[in-house]
Amino acid sequence: MNEKIRQLKEALTQADAVMIGAGAGLSTAAGFVYSGERFGKYFGDFAKRYGFADMYSGGFYPYKTQEEFWAYWSRYIWINRYMDAPKGTYADLYRLVKDKDYFVLTTNVDHCFQKAGFDKRRLFYTQGDYGLLQCSKPCHQKTYENEDMIRRMVLAQGFELGPDNALLLPEGKTPLMSVPTELLPRCPVCGRPMSMNLRSDDTFVEDAGWESADVEYEAWVTAHQDQAVVYLEIGVGYNTPGIIKYNFWQQVYRNPKAIYACLNLEEEPVPGEIRGQSIVIAGDSTAVIRQLLP
Repeated sequence: MNEKIRQLKEALTQADAVMIGAGAGLSTAAGFVYSGERFGKYFGDFAKRYGFADMYSGGFYPYKTQEEFWAYWSRYIWINRYMDAPKGTYADLYRLVKDKDYFVLTTNVDHCFQKAGFDKRRLFYTQGDYGLLQCSKPCHQKTYENEDMIRRMVLAQGFELGPDNALLLPEGKTPLMSVPTELLPRCPVCGRPMSMNLRSDDTFVEDAGWESADVEYEAWVTAHQDQAVVYLEIGVGYNTPGIIKYNFWQQVYRNPKAIYACLNLEEEPVPGEIRGQSIVIAGDSTAVIRQLLP
């Protein structure tokens, strides 16, 4: 591993530019864990009532009422969007590339890149943002920031907010598992229920910000197609491999000056056609990024 880290440090130093491709594994490495102690702390009441053991499962549960649905999802959004990640992984990654010509392509929806200092004009969140709502139909192609309404929902359940937006439950208090009907988000145009701006089906709204980021991404790729670029993939799995992983393989295959670097818990396979241009490092991404810093 030390030799691979040395190779990647050298590649990053010599690169004209860096394209970061980030998946859920990066946020997991940063401490955004969706099961275990963190799940139990914020969703123990839901787990006891319904028997699911992680946040993802709870997100797909067929709640009988919108009031209960939004009680669950308001907690989920608050702790994974408006609270900071427990570890400084994203801040370290920013320190690593901030002086480079960089761009970020990510399937993550937790806003960690911008909170760490990354330029929002160099970010493309392809799958949406926990911090945005849209019409559930949708009747129009626009999204709406949700911080204020999500805050009111978690406070209505009995939680309090501490330093750095930490979600706290006063000692001896049991949270409500529903929110007041008047807090349910409604589309300001048609009045239908609103939903999260997350790509799960063909109702996903690609708003003006999404379209602009797509244009910036394509322009960046075109401008750097013949340059020495490190395509740095971190924590990407196989749920949507075409967005980052297969894309990066193709970019490197077409450009003999490019390097494909992959950081993941397990060692990932690489196509034989680009093996000579690849650096694959298995291990904790937080620790690896820290070792890459000057």
